[in-house]
Amino acid sequence: MCKLGLNQSSFKNDELQARMEELLERKKADLLTLEEVIELEEIGEINRIFTHINAMLVAQ
Repeated sequence: MCKLGLNQSSFKNDELQARMEELLERKKADLLTLEEVIELEEIGEINRIFTHINAMLVAQ
């Protein structure tokens, strides 16, 4: 536990992960709309932010 009372998995979101996987499957099939391309990029950015936050929490 960190000072905030959160563990490393606190920043994981199952729905967000599921949506990312769905979009990646659609991307593999070359079925993404322009809006979905943007959404996938945004989810990737959120994932990078959460990974960074989790790394900082673990380092504490």
